[in-house]
Amino acid sequence: MAASLVWISGASGGIGQALAKTVPWDDTRVIGISRGHPGDSIEHLEVDLADPSTWPVVGASFRRELEGFGGEHVVFVQAAGTIDPMGFAAEVDSEAYLRNVLLNSAAPQVLGQLFLAAVRSLSARRHLVMLTSGAARIVYPGWSSYGAGKAALDQWVRNVGDEQAKRGGVQVLSVAPGTVDTAMQGRLRDTPEADFPSRQKFLDLRQQGKLSDPQQVAGRIWGMIDRGVNNGSVVDLRNLDLP
Repeated sequence: MAASLVWISGASGGIGQALAKTVPWDDTRVIGISRGHPGDSIEHLEVDLADPSTWPVVGASFRRELEGFGGEHVVFVQAAGTIDPMGFAAEVDSEAYLRNVLLNSAAPQVLGQLFLAAVRSLSARRHLVMLTSGAARIVYPGWSSYGAGKAALDQWVRNVGDEQAKRGGVQVLSVAPGTVDTAMQGRLRDTPEADFPSRQKFLDLRQQGKLSDPQQVAGRIWGMIDRGVNNGSVVDLRNLDLP
């Protein structure tokens, strides 16, 4: 049995994949939760998290893999998300908008609850980390469902983190990684300005070399988890004193 057990949603690309490749603990079993395969060295739980019928499959994985677990760390990082459809809310495809709301807001809360319930009786160090965004606080026309989903997650973390500080002991955090050189940034740059009026800001960030490397960001997130942050914290990774 591995000493550490880690689930990462969205592990087939971007920060999720970088996190899966940079887990800092020896003897760690990593399970990627995604539609696409995260890579040969990572176990794969294939689900479409925009489909609520798949959420119990993830909960069953938590319970099954934790049965008899006596290791040191158990972690679930919720990194899956989407910015599509880009555009003003009244003008985009309604079915795509629904998938966005389900994936960015509902799925993380439900999976987070399932994880907390599954690890409730363990003595291992337990961590639940949600990836958030500055879009949770800043108005970006054309990005309404993404920003609203991240804002909902931040408030969920504040509430549930306080609950776990009182009873439960799981470290629950929300972390904004900053502007990272991922496919999502490319999607923002490719969106017409009529659908995303802030497009030029993201073009400038790339031209000015202000996009962070995904693996460096992943390493700092793991460092934050190892160091410990107050339960229920919503933090901007750029504001933490980490290497």
